[in-house]
Amino acid sequence: MAAPEPPALRRTLGTADAVTIGLGSMLGAGVFVALAPAAAAAGSALLVGLAVAAVVAYCNATSSGRLAVLYPQSGGTYVYGRERLGPFWGYLAGWSFVVGKTASCAAMALTVGVYAWPDHAHAVAVLAVVALTVVNTVGVQKSAWLTKVLVVIVLAVLAAVVVAIATSDGADAARLRLDDASALGVLQAAGLCFFAFAGYARIATLAEEVRDPTRTIPRAIRIALGIVLIVYAAVAIAVLAELGAAGMASATAPLADAVSAAGHPELTPVVRAGATLAALGSLLALILGVSRTALAMSRDRHLPPALAVVHPRFATPYRAELVVGAVVAVLAGVLDLRGAIGFSSFAVLVYYAIANASAFTLSAKLIPVLGFVGCVVLAFTLPVTSVLAGIAVVLAGSVAYAVRRV
Repeated sequence: MAAPEPPALRRTLGTADAVTIGLGSMLGAGVFVALAPAAAAAGSALLVGLAVAAVVAYCNATSSGRLAVLYPQSGGTYVYGRERLGPFWGYLAGWSFVVGKTASCAAMALTVGVYAWPDHAHAVAVLAVVALTVVNTVGVQKSAWLTKVLVVIVLAVLAAVVVAIATSDGADAARLRLDDASALGVLQAAGLCFFAFAGYARIATLAEEVRDPTRTIPRAIRIALGIVLIVYAAVAIAVLAELGAAGMASATAPLADAVSAAGHPELTPVVRAGATLAALGSLLALILGVSRTALAMSRDRHLPPALAVVHPRFATPYRAELVVGAVVAVLAGVLDLRGAIGFSSFAVLVYYAIANASAFTLSAKLIPVLGFVGCVVLAFTLPVTSVLAGIAVVLAGSVAYAVRRV
């Protein structure tokens, strides 16, 4: 007798829901976390790095969108690599995604703690993970609704920040002139900014829960990426014009410092609240995406099969979500924020390199080649500690695969 089909997830998400989940994944990381270290790496040339990251992200989004149309299942590049390149490459993509995005979850949880209650950042981070894991477990529609509310609030806060700086007397366009940043610095800045753009992967990993995926997924990816690029560029230009590259790089909370320097200190608590909400929205969608990839890998027995269980009432992969939440909570209690960002960037760039290699097997070739080369270059120009840690984890995953196959 043939084995029964694994339980399917419900297709309840439309284009607006998918776009919102992508926005919630990207906005928190880029605006409040990645821009300051990017400025430290490249100075005002971080704007060039932002453009490079956007080009690579567009290539990856296009490749992912084409593949998602063919394979509208949970798992994203794990499924694409398996189907187009072979089981090992699918596994390696899934491994890189789960490991890298688990680190991203910890980084976002720590961002919540740093902005909401700096003296107890780790404890707040753990509580945030627990609360949002419960939200995801009881249903993806509730997750999409909550993310939509968070995204609207964060966009309103960022708009207020940009307007406050743009109308101040201290903003100086001369601070936007490119300095003497090296090519390596620009590429490092691009790699750090890419960490922020990578949230559109959440749209592809939700393919099994999206209505009309062949139409919805490519459209949602393009819309979400375009909105985020505009927001990032506006915020980066405004803060650079107010603080300059050195001030932005040294600031622990550059947006809050910028509005204060612009003569609006009353906006500082608003910015802190916005940062907390942005990180919560990003964390919400990140946990959602990691659990769906874990579901797909457990169905193929690359992870424990016990995780491939869909809740009979809520139609969610609740066991995968609970396990992911538990691991993230532990990491959020012990990890350093910037170290988590660098490691996550490397792993996620490996994931997208495999996505582009998978798309190369389709008819169009140019964009997958550009995306693949971009991912490899950005991955290996990240800080040395991030590269070494990333290589070690990828090798560990490869060894685990080989041992299991013996």
